[in-house]
Amino acid sequence: MSAAEGADRSLGQLVASATAEMSALVHDEIALAKAQLRQDVKRAGMGSGAFIAAVAVLIFSLPMLSFALAYGIHAWTDWHLSVCFLLSFAANVLVAALLALIGLVMFKKAKKGKGPQKTVASAKETAAVLQNVKPHPRPVPASTTGLSMDKAADAKPVARSSS
Repeated sequence: MSAAEGADRSLGQLVASATAEMSALVHDEIALAKAQLRQDVKRAGMGSGAFIAAVAVLIFSLPMLSFALAYGIHAWTDWHLSVCFLLSFAANVLVAALLALIGLVMFKKAKKGKGPQKTVASAKETAAVLQNVKPHPRPVPASTTGLSMDKAADAKPVARSSS
């Protein structure tokens, strides 16, 4: 838009345009907060899934895996059966610890995200800037209104119908 086009717009059009742009800005910031919150919740969900998987490995697979692994180690090495069962248990604990570590990393990433906090800070900054905005004072020439400044101050607004 050129300066000439901007000069032709009325005050009402400028206010309507500013209001529409402010509304769009607020809607966009809300959409951004929702998207960032969705991403943080997704990360937390993935971390929870990893922790649940770690618990499932410990609870459900330990008996079967322990027996199979212990008897396999015993058949392969001819070590005492109790040593084979301890090695089997250690392998299962190692897998569970690895899954728990993955879950912990995912939780830390979700906690670091702070997406909504950034958006709220941005919205507060925008509001602070807009509160400090003041219109430029422009003198109203008395000759264009046909009234003197004293009469203009005493004039009452006239109600007009839209039809």
